Amino acid sequence: MGQGNGKDRSHKPALWRDPRLYQIASLSALLLYGLLWLHFEVSPWQITITLGTALLTQYAGTRFFNLPSFDSKSPLISALSLCLLLRTDTLPVAALASFLAIAGKFVIRWNDKHVFNPTNLALAVVLTTGLGWMSPGQWGQVAWFGFLIACLGGLVVTRAARADVTVAFLIFYVGLLIARALWLGDPLTIPLHQIESGALLIFAFFMISDPKTTPDSRTGRIVYALLVTIAALYVQFGLFRPNSPLWGLIACAPFVPLIDYLLPGSRYDWSKPTTGQRACSPLLYAIGLPAEASAQTGQPSGVDGLSPSLSVHQPRRFS
Repeated sequence: MGQGNGKDRSHKPALWRDPRLYQIASLSALLLYGLLWLHFEVSPWQITITLGTALLTQYAGTRFFNLPSFDSKSPLISALSLCLLLRTDTLPVAALASFLAIAGKFVIRWNDKHVFNPTNLALAVVLTTGLGWMSPGQWGQVAWFGFLIACLGGLVVTRAARADVTVAFLIFYVGLLIARALWLGDPLTIPLHQIESGALLIFAFFMISDPKTTPDSRTGRIVYALLVTIAALYVQFGLFRPNSPLWGLIACAPFVPLIDYLLPGSRYDWSKPTTGQRACSPLLYAIGLPAEASAQTGQPSGVDGLSPSLSVHQPRRFS
């Protein structure tokens, strides 16, 4: 008694603010465009099995780990990404990739945060075993379609407060490709051709920008983008393997916990998208804000001086 409806609503995030809804809409539009206009080599059965397996795996993980509710948004994002990028001749491989993507985030974790981007992990396993492949050329070299992907992806990462890692990666990657061409005396048409790939833009706007697998702080994300770029270019020009950003991301993902330790930031929450920058020292929240500090920082002191925004027992999140 004594709690008004307005106070209750203040803790309930508006549905439209969830960045994953925009990402699902963007990926769905890209997939529909690819099927109707670009004639992607992906069957309706593969799409159905990929989506269905992802949702079933998420449901099984929700029940097994006793999570409070089933969330379909994250598995849909991973499944749609697989439909756009993965090509295989057999439906069981599509189901396996979808299962690995979702199961990986439940199993491979560190400090209540999954280590690998789900789609990235599934693609790496399937490509390594030779069970499937990626076809970057399926997008063609149409500049306006690349711009469409960039616009849709820009909307997503802005909503997710992770535009910094996408922009940093593209600047590092494109800049180093151009610098290499100038150093070798190659025409600039070569690096420009290398970046005219829908798969690269999807990677930059929908994979490396995943808030749940990138470093928590903005400085950490920029460092992370540089590491992924260097690893990707080594794979491309040192190991001569295709899909180099994919391998660069899978190789650098285990360094995120170290980056978070050296360059800490606040943990991302889908319901309250932030850049991860802390307004004040986390020590103040650990020991409790006194009334004076609360007035200066604008943070309520809460019970016993603890900020009500800090929960001692945070619910487990696997999204």
